[in-house]
Amino acid sequence: MRVVSEQQLAAELARLPGTQPRLVASGNFAAPRTLLALADAALESYRLFMLNAQPPLPERDGVIYESPFVGPGMRQGASRLDYLPMRLSLVPQLFARSRPPDAVLLHTSTVQSGKVSLGVEVNVLIAAIEQTRARGGLVVAQLNPQMPYTLGDSEIDVDLIDVAIEAEQDLPSPQPRGAGGTAAEIGQRVANLVSDGATLQLGIGMIPDATLHALRDRRGLGVWSEMFSDGVLALEQSGCMDPARPLVTSFLFGSDELYRWADRNPRIRMTRTEVSNDPGMIARQSMMTSINTALQIDLFAQANASMVKGAIYSGFGGQTDFIVGAMHAWRGQAVIALPSWHEKSGTSTVVPLLSGPVTSFQHSSLVTEQGCADIFGRSQRAQARLITDIAHPAVRDDLRAAAEQLGLA
Repeated sequence: MRVVSEQQLAAELARLPGTQPRLVASGNFAAPRTLLALADAALESYRLFMLNAQPPLPERDGVIYESPFVGPGMRQGASRLDYLPMRLSLVPQLFARSRPPDAVLLHTSTVQSGKVSLGVEVNVLIAAIEQTRARGGLVVAQLNPQMPYTLGDSEIDVDLIDVAIEAEQDLPSPQPRGAGGTAAEIGQRVANLVSDGATLQLGIGMIPDATLHALRDRRGLGVWSEMFSDGVLALEQSGCMDPARPLVTSFLFGSDELYRWADRNPRIRMTRTEVSNDPGMIARQSMMTSINTALQIDLFAQANASMVKGAIYSGFGGQTDFIVGAMHAWRGQAVIALPSWHEKSGTSTVVPLLSGPVTSFQHSSLVTEQGCADIFGRSQRAQARLITDIAHPAVRDDLRAAAEQLGLA
């Protein structure tokens, strides 16, 4: 690894091959802002691959966004978005088969004993590094003293990095979200399904956060998850977690306290996506409990967590990976939880039949503030009745009528 100036790095980036090189960058709340700005200035046209990218991003003609999980940064530039519908566990295969990276822009810790840490974002980056090096591409690091040094697959030898710059950058945190009202009620209903000793995976959003808050009287819990945030730290501090089991995850985001806790913490094992999101590995976890949310569910127990009014909102992410793995685990379960009513649009989130792509299906339970539908092993007609019962009261009669037309009554 050569530590260079910003001017020297810009020259390296300008020499990338092709008219539209593909750059894979750390995503979520770990975007390497200095590297992104340098790349944008050095390249007339390029493809930028990030997961759950947060704003701001380079926004101009010549920049094409690529992602299988769209964050608000790319959502704002939808006209330039090349959405890739796939499970997160398959992204390493994407790099190997059809969309190889020309460069990887990493946001890392500073060097310690010949290594750096990818810190709060491992995810698909190891696969991107491997594919980039295999084809002679450029691996770049932004060395940031504020990035926590996490352990596991996040540690990489400096020999895997071609060039680096030293650039300090604050790590952003998501806006705090209150867990009151409907989210708290749903979180409590979901928590009622979780037993002592369960292994948890929770997605992103107010309802997963509220569920964690409602689990503080449980004991012996474990975590095998794509990501986690401050809710897991709170459970750890409350004595809810099994101290003999590492907390396995692929990326983190949250408060400064979470980042400080993660620094050199042997309790936290950061893993590459091929491990964290492997359904076979997930299925080996005792009492694996997958808790995710959705935008809509229908009477066939299908969930849409990807699209709004025909436009991509996020993507499959790891939801399908964890639902499949959890449902094959010993005493495993897969829960989809959502409000029964979308306040902004004034519409029901329970619909007769999804009009767009299905993100996931064959869950064990669907939960709203109206109740819990335990649907695994039920007939289609029984599922439809149970799902109607957890819909908002204003639409239940319409759903029963629709069920008759769909042959579900």
